[in-house]
Amino acid sequence: QVQLVESGGGLVQPGGSLRLSCAASGKIFSNNNMAWYRQAPGNQRELVATITRGGSTNYVDSVKGRFTISKDNAENTVYLQMNSLKPEDTAGYYCNWGIVGGKDPLNGFRPLGAWGQGTLVTVSS
Repeated sequence: QVQLVESGGGLVQPGGSLRLSCAASGKIFSNNNMAWYRQAPGNQRELVATITRGGSTNYVDSVKGRFTISKDNAENTVYLQMNSLKPEDTAGYYCNWGIVGGKDPLNGFRPLGAWGQGTLVTVSS
């Protein structure tokens, strides 16, 4: 069972930046697709970004151009660089590994791992 630990969240003003990290207990990032999700209070988890085994990335439209997902296979860590943050980005952020079905790398992503504790991002003045 792979354990995922997210970190790097905090309180930032609109327009600010944060870099989130997700560390795995096993060396899985080189062999699996990875993703960042977020969940605002009372809402379902929303897929934000994915990175494939080969390193290609995909983003939901609302964060495209502002967020960047990357990974370091040697460190077994996936990152989410978040720039130009908006209040609507406020949420708990979670990472996971999974598979992609169909043509859509976002809607087709199916998380397979157990959810970690997440890291809270609050964007407010």
